[in-house]
Amino acid sequence: MRRTRIVIADRHPIVLQGIRSVLAAQRDFAVVASCSDGASCIEAIRFLAPDVALVDAALPDFSRQRILAPTKAVGRRAPIIFFTGMAGDSELQRLASDGACIVLSKDSGVEMLVATLRKAARRQAAASSTGHVSEKPHAGEKPLTQLTDRERQIMRLVSEGLSNKEIGRRLNLADGTIKVHLHHIFQKLDISNRTVLAALAISRNELHSAPGELDSLDLLRQDPASAD
Repeated sequence: MRRTRIVIADRHPIVLQGIRSVLAAQRDFAVVASCSDGASCIEAIRFLAPDVALVDAALPDFSRQRILAPTKAVGRRAPIIFFTGMAGDSELQRLASDGACIVLSKDSGVEMLVATLRKAARRQAAASSTGHVSEKPHAGEKPLTQLTDRERQIMRLVSEGLSNKEIGRRLNLADGTIKVHLHHIFQKLDISNRTVLAALAISRNELHSAPGELDSLDLLRQDPASAD
């Protein structure tokens, strides 16, 4: 059974954890990226081309329009569900009425959340099958072929949540060497953080065996330019 691939984003770690727990209990859902800021969310949507994205409507420093923009760029428009705790948000109401997004209250129950995600995924699948949405390869597929064997190895270890220091010990390399490799990987794939790198590795079957849940907070904790 093909599972619905979902990107989730919320500024509150406890909310992300709760959403992941709810979706993990559904056999037809797979969380491919869990993001705590707008930049990670945009890159995850752009490179992973999920079926649905569930996004905190109040992510700081990023407008709703910037969150919606990647869904147009990847060719197959992933429905964006803005998760909001604010009633009477005029901008959200306008975007929803224009068909640009779906709005779901944070007061909704688990059943409503699951039903809304499934409905959005069915709508996207129906549009793709009838040709209303052009189907293109997932972003990031071609760039992976540009990575060296060492870079792909580091990519897998990042996916396991290892820090630069831990990767260096595993591969018997200096921390500075790991930072240089990560810099090259980020340049080749046109990404800027470890969350998207790890999610991209998992979605492209770069791992010999899938790790546990992908936690963007853990992955973002180590910045390639500053990790010890």
